[in-house]
Amino acid sequence: MKILEEILQGLKDEEVPVRRVLVGAFWTLVGSRRAGLASTFREDHPHEASPVRQAGTLEGRPAGEVAHLALSDSLLEASIGMAAINSLLELDEGKLKEQNAFGLLAEKGAGKDVAIVGHFPFVDELRKVARRLFVLEQHPRQGDLPAHEAQEVLPRCQVIGITGTAFINHTLEGLLSLCPEDSFVMLIGPTTPLTPLLFDHGIAALSGSLVVDEGEALRYIAQGATFRQLHRHGIRLVTMTKDR
Repeated sequence: MKILEEILQGLKDEEVPVRRVLVGAFWTLVGSRRAGLASTFREDHPHEASPVRQAGTLEGRPAGEVAHLALSDSLLEASIGMAAINSLLELDEGKLKEQNAFGLLAEKGAGKDVAIVGHFPFVDELRKVARRLFVLEQHPRQGDLPAHEAQEVLPRCQVIGITGTAFINHTLEGLLSLCPEDSFVMLIGPTTPLTPLLFDHGIAALSGSLVVDEGEALRYIAQGATFRQLHRHGIRLVTMTKDR
C-alpha cells in the first residue's frame, strides 16, 4: 500500500474535524475541508462484513485520523477512509477539466486493445470504438472476464482504465505492475483521489468527481442513489491529466 501511504503522508490540515460521515448503500461521503466521496464496499455476505470499529464516534475526530482508515482490511472502514482522503486533498481546480472517463477512454482507445478493471455503464459504447475491449470484474456480468485474468489481459493492452475502488480493496499496486510501460493508464470513478502524486506511478489521467453541493449530494446518497442518479445532483465529473 505504498501509494496510499504516500497520499496520506501528503495530506494537509489533518486536524480539521470531520463534520459528517454518511455510509450509503452505494456511496460514502465524508465532510471535512470539503465533501469527499468513495464507493461503499463491504464483504459479499452482510453477516460476515467487518464492522466499522469506531462507528458513532467518527464525526468530530481529526480528518487525518479518519483518512487512515483507508489502510484497513475492513472494506467499510477503507471506504470511509478514502472518502476522508478526498475530503482533505488540496485541489488545483485550474487543472481539472469537465470531462468524464468515457470521453477520454474513447479518444485514447479508438482502434486499440483496451482493458477496463470494473464494469462501468459506458462499456458497451466503448466496445464500439476499441479494437478489442476486455472488462475485468470480481463479479463478472455477461461478456466480462473474472478479475484474476488481469495478469493475462493487462500486459497486452495499450489503454487501461482501473476503477478507483482498487484503493479500497488494496489491489491497485498489483494491477499497475501488470500495465505495460508505454500504455495509457487512467483511474476512474468518484473514489479516485485527484492528486498529481499518482502521475509518478505510471498513471496518465484521473477521472473522478467533485462534490459541489454537499446537501444535495447527501440527500441522494442517503436515499440509496446510484451514481447515475447522483452525478447530476451536487456532483461534477472532472478529469485531471498528466502534464506532458
